[in-house]
Amino acid sequence: MSQRLRLGVNIDHVATIRNARGGDHPDPVRAAEIVAQVGGDGITAHLREDRRHIRDEDLARIQAATQLPLNLEMAATEEMLEIALRHKPYAACIVPEKREERTTEGGLDAAGQHNRLQPIVTALSDAGIRVSLFIEADPRQLEAAMRLSAPVVEFHTGEYAHAEGEAKAVQLRRIADMAALAAKNGIEPHAGHGLTYENVQPIAAIPQLAELNIGHYLIGEAVFIGLEASIRRMRDLMDEAR
Repeated sequence: MSQRLRLGVNIDHVATIRNARGGDHPDPVRAAEIVAQVGGDGITAHLREDRRHIRDEDLARIQAATQLPLNLEMAATEEMLEIALRHKPYAACIVPEKREERTTEGGLDAAGQHNRLQPIVTALSDAGIRVSLFIEADPRQLEAAMRLSAPVVEFHTGEYAHAEGEAKAVQLRRIADMAALAAKNGIEPHAGHGLTYENVQPIAAIPQLAELNIGHYLIGEAVFIGLEASIRRMRDLMDEAR
C-alpha cells in the first residue's frame, strides 16, 4: 500500500478577504481550526514582505489555535529569518518573492542563490525548523538543494497546472522523475501550486511525494460549498489516487 499523502492547507486567502475590508473577519485562525477538524495534516501560511494577507500577529494565533504543524512560507530575507526564529514554526519553506507578483511565479533559484541561502538554511536548521525549498522540478535546482542540505523540496506545479495535452504529460513526467530522484537522495519531495480537483490526481499518484500544499483553489471552492466540504473533497481525490 502506498504511503498516505499529506495535505497541507494554505490559509493565506482567508486573510486576503479579511484584509480587503481591513477588519477581523474572516479570521484565518478559524480556517486553521476547520483544517484541523476535517483531518488536514498541516497549515501553510505565507508571511509576505508587504503583508498582503497573513499578518505578523496571525502567526502566534494560528500556532496557539491548533496542534497541526505550521509550515511558514518565507522569502530569503533577514527580516523573515528573524520572524521564523522567533515563532519557531514546524517547517519553513523558502520561496521566491517579488513585490509586484500576485502569486509566487515559479520556483526559487536555489542554484543561483546558494551563497545567500546557505546561512538562512543553516540558521533555520540549527533552530530545529524543518527547511523546505520551493523549486522547479529541475535537476540543477535539486542538486542545489542537496548542496544546501535541505531535508525537503517542494516542487512548483504551476507549469503542470497551466499546461494542456502533451505539454501537461511532459510536465507531469518531469515532476515524477524529480520526485524519484529527490527521494533516492534522501530528500522528502512535496508539491504545490495551481492544484485543483481536476488536475490533482496525476500528481497525487506520484508515489514518492509525501505532501501537497494547496490553498487558493480550496478557499475559492469554500465560497460555494464551505471550507470543510472543500477540503474533504480534495482529501478524497488524493486518497483515490493512491
